[in-house]
Amino acid sequence: MSYIKDMLFALSGAYASGSVDEASVIAQKEMSKYCEVIKSGQNMGFFGMIKGKNDYTVMLDAHIDEVAFIVTDIDESGFLTVSAVGGIDLRTLPAKQVIVHGSQKVKGVFISTPPHLSEGERQFSDISELKIDTCLGAKAGEIISKGDIVTYAAKPASLLGTRVTGKALDDRAGVVVLLELARRLKEESLDFNVVFSIVDGEELGMRGAVPQTFSISPDEAIAVDVTFGTAPDVSENEGGYLGKGAMIGVSPVLNRHITDKLNTVAYDNGISFQNEIMGGKTGTDGDVISLSGCGVKTGLVSIPLRNMHTDCEVIDIADIESACDILQKYILSGGVFDV
Repeated sequence: MSYIKDMLFALSGAYASGSVDEASVIAQKEMSKYCEVIKSGQNMGFFGMIKGKNDYTVMLDAHIDEVAFIVTDIDESGFLTVSAVGGIDLRTLPAKQVIVHGSQKVKGVFISTPPHLSEGERQFSDISELKIDTCLGAKAGEIISKGDIVTYAAKPASLLGTRVTGKALDDRAGVVVLLELARRLKEESLDFNVVFSIVDGEELGMRGAVPQTFSISPDEAIAVDVTFGTAPDVSENEGGYLGKGAMIGVSPVLNRHITDKLNTVAYDNGISFQNEIMGGKTGTDGDVISLSGCGVKTGLVSIPLRNMHTDCEVIDIADIESACDILQKYILSGGVFDV
């Protein structure tokens, strides 16, 4: 667990959105310890490969980008106007600390009108109504430019037991699964190639998974992402329980043979898991991976997460371990190579 938690904290504390790729640098360096790393020709991610005895290829996918903001205006007082990069809930933004990635990093905070000066509960209809205070005054324009990326400033922290909180656990948790699997499988004699695909642009419409899957051209694939964790406003029909295992996706858009095999290896090996039932699209890279080229047999393994797309997401590291164990057994048992 120490490796998984340490790697998760390193990635959550780094930044990766648009032109900012600190987390990608960390992940590439770590992946290179276990296999050859190839940078995507479309500059939308990278992948590592452990070669097997034949050309059949299983691809595992996770995205490393995070929801963020982009500067659209800077006023003479140093207040910034931004636009959202990915899905942002405006209710969560007032008083949040951020990092502006200008010519140098600048700390800022979304302004919050004191309740003494507001009439009732303030509702925001557009993110442009919220400003970021840099306290730089007129100097802001010397350091910050329109188009600069802004990310949440929160650092990861341990909670009770094996639970942790932080930003970008969606989907750095999935990236950690791929890194841990590469670490576990590097000395194994594999029957087929295993590719660890780490992509950018998922939060902008699964952009990275499209060119990278086409480039790799796998025979089968499994997306590793997060899903909703149960909470007072999230029912068990809408999400999974934290600490009860990774969730194996069940959907008409996913390959039934892969889904059944994932369920079987988890059950036969006593690995805690849950099922996530979806009536159509999964909202993950799996949706576009399955449509790549002439079509790719695709499965999905997800990690329950609370407070998605905020700077205080919560997961249980035991669920990351569950995902690693299921996928390791799946690969060593042959995937659906013979199906």
